[in-house]
Amino acid sequence: MTIVLTGGRPDAATNRDRPVPHRPQWRKAIRATRRLLGNPDDTGQVFEIMRALNPPATRRGYLRLIDQPAGARLAYERTELAARLMDRDWLLRFAPGTVGAAYRDFVWSENLSAEGLVKESQRGIRAELVDAPHPVAWYGRRIRDVHDIWHILTGYGRDPLGEACLVAFSYAQTRGLGWLMIALGAGLRGGNGVPGVRRAILEGFRHGRSSTWLPGVDYEALMQLPIETARAQLGIAPPARYRAVVARAGAAALA
Repeated sequence: MTIVLTGGRPDAATNRDRPVPHRPQWRKAIRATRRLLGNPDDTGQVFEIMRALNPPATRRGYLRLIDQPAGARLAYERTELAARLMDRDWLLRFAPGTVGAAYRDFVWSENLSAEGLVKESQRGIRAELVDAPHPVAWYGRRIRDVHDIWHILTGYGRDPLGEACLVAFSYAQTRGLGWLMIALGAGLRGGNGVPGVRRAILEGFRHGRSSTWLPGVDYEALMQLPIETARAQLGIAPPARYRAVVARAGAAALA
């Protein structure tokens, strides 16, 4: 048997060559945040910020996952959730009232898809890095793919405030600095002066901190549960402040 050794130092690869870079890239994140604040619909900037700032948290999250027996099984199986969530026949199996049915209705009514998130995450970067057969890269894809499921579980809509609240929730869950930067940017904008916006975003953070650690959940099993049962088991509280602001001002007023 011939053993082939790669040349160079073990740490010679640059951030650019790694599926998950080692160091935060603050300048890139700040530029992307400015572009996102100018156009909140530019989802590509969200992934730019995530790639720039979240790598340390992604590594920590993967290590936390494999430190739990159930999480270690998920990491061993390494299911690509995007492929499951793009399987129309699989989605059609879920009974009304379940998490899976709520997800299906949400993405189909909003003309969304897991495939859309995949393509956005690949924009501006070599696809083979996003799709690398690397355990930490797989964990990063897992966080990407559950975003719309978290919309369903938390009750936050796709309006600008709902996204900001979910971003704050996501920061509490993952401790990724990219989520924090976006949440702070949304808080500074303040929903065009609509009262209660910042408190609603802070409520999203508090709910994320008090809920079960969602990256470790078996989503294929969770999708079969009644949605209220799932929320109760995961300790996800109703988004009261968010709903109050939307009821008072309307989603359109928060752009």
